[in-house]
Amino acid sequence: MPPGPVAVAGGTAELLADADRDGSWMLVVDGTPQSHVDLDDPTHLEFEYVRRIGHVLDLAAEPGAPLDVVHLGGGALTLPRYVAVTRPGSRQRVVEVDEALTDLVRAHLPLPRHARVRVRADDARAGLAALRTGSADVVVTDVFAGARTPAHLTSVEFAREAARVLRPGGVCAVNVADGPPLGFARGQAATLRAAFAHVCLLAEPGILRGRRFGNLVAVASDAELPLAGLTRACARDPMPARVVDGEDLRRFVGRLRPVTDAEAQPSPEPPAGVFAR
Repeated sequence: MPPGPVAVAGGTAELLADADRDGSWMLVVDGTPQSHVDLDDPTHLEFEYVRRIGHVLDLAAEPGAPLDVVHLGGGALTLPRYVAVTRPGSRQRVVEVDEALTDLVRAHLPLPRHARVRVRADDARAGLAALRTGSADVVVTDVFAGARTPAHLTSVEFAREAARVLRPGGVCAVNVADGPPLGFARGQAATLRAAFAHVCLLAEPGILRGRRFGNLVAVASDAELPLAGLTRACARDPMPARVVDGEDLRRFVGRLRPVTDAEAQPSPEPPAGVFAR
């Protein structure tokens, strides 16, 4: 059995058994659910936004073909587990600043056999800057300090660093947490459009209409995105999402400019009780 609450850099972390699904665990940091892992079935992605990032990974290459994936933010290593099983032979690098958190996860939630996953204890931006140009097929950004994305990971300078690390045709997937009036999400879309030729957003209609706080997934590449495939995959989900691109995305962004390092702000604080189960 995993231990009780453990001190980590982000506060206090705990692994809680999922009463609804045997073999599944929830990583909770300071009361905020950070990751869900199904040890019996690593292809099961419980969180809706994580499932959407999974769609991006599924469509990044031919089914089953190995990928070089960079994960900024490790948590319980949910997506590295998914890639290891769905794309055997993939090389994956994880940058997770909280070494104590990684130690907790590795000790109690073992990775699938033959998973080629290396975890580096570092700040996400510093870890990204240390990677070779054109060395990754996919960069996934899912970093939180508490329940907010740090400001230095929201700027156009950071987005251009991700673009540098990607190979031609590579794709970047970013978890964007926001609520009404979606000013942060609009700014992030504008920022990615300044660094990549093609950008879209994946989100539930209620979030896009500003009805509630939630997670949007921004997808960006220098090549055309698999919009038809993403649309089909998101429509099949238990909580279907829309794909916002083209003119719809331009209207969503409006007059917002790309965010620079000098003016970057962390993502908004979630409303009280938003993560209650």
